[in-house]
Parts: sequence; structure tokens; C-alpha cells
Amino acid sequence: MSVSTPASSAAVPAISPRLLAIALVTVVLALMLAYLVGFDQGALSQSGMYLHELMHDGRHLLGVPCH
Repeated sequence: MSVSTPASSAAVPAISPRLLAIALVTVVLALMLAYLVGFDQGALSQSGMYLHELMHDGRHLLGVPCH
């Protein structure tokens, strides 16, 4: 006598396109901020020294070597 077990299908939750877009924008903004703080070294701050000094202080705060 064989015992048959019903095939169980695991339901995969669907990710809404809005949630996916929010996650993508968040990741892109986080990567841009990490670039500005960690690697920019003032290349994008052509309008003045404010952005450069802000990111320079951020590098010191995070412990990223900058000079």
C-alpha cells in the first residue's frame, strides 16, 4: 500500500513594483553617498568648499583615510 502525499507548493510572496522602485532608489542614493564621502576627494565640489569640507569631516567621522 503506498501513501501519497500531496505536492506542497511554497507560495512565493510577490514584490510590488513600488517597493522594488523604493529599494532601488535607496540603494542608488546610498552608493552615491558612499562615493561622495569615501572617494570623491572634492572632485564634484566645484561650486565651493562647503561640500568638500562636509564630506571631508564625514570621512574623518567614519574613519576613512583621506590624507
